[in-house]
Amino acid sequence: MTAVRLAEPADAPALARLRFEFRASLNEAVETEEAFLARAVRWMAGRLAAGTNWRCWVAEDGGTIVGHLWLQLIEKIPNPAAELEWHGYITNVFVHPNARGAGAGSALVEAALVFCREKGVDSVILWPTARSRTLYARHGFAVRDDIMEAILDDGRHV
Repeated sequence: MTAVRLAEPADAPALARLRFEFRASLNEAVETEEAFLARAVRWMAGRLAAGTNWRCWVAEDGGTIVGHLWLQLIEKIPNPAAELEWHGYITNVFVHPNARGAGAGSALVEAALVFCREKGVDSVILWPTARSRTLYARHGFAVRDDIMEAILDDGRHV
């Protein structure tokens, strides 16, 4: 049975390993796993500490983290109109291949959306993969024509 909970700074090593597995499976790694893990654990532990605008939910099976979803709260400029003043940005959603199909991805998305509703988030954005589009659509996400994106990554960085 998969359980979902908020991640804590102590989860950073497991989350960093999953991040490496996830991203290195999509693109060739440009740093060693050891160097990446050291850097990612520091970053993740800092973002998972109290008082940041980051949250991460983990899916566990038998006490082992098998999936995660990261959310960054983006504060909007104060508005004198009746409009909520936060956006949410979902990123780095990953469920280990061995745990897929059991509802972990859906449970992670729902946990993030419940939090966003409780926090008073206006809208939640994400960039889905082709395979994940149906998951997000089941949770009310839709392709919009009123948002624009400028891709600044020219691929020349290392």
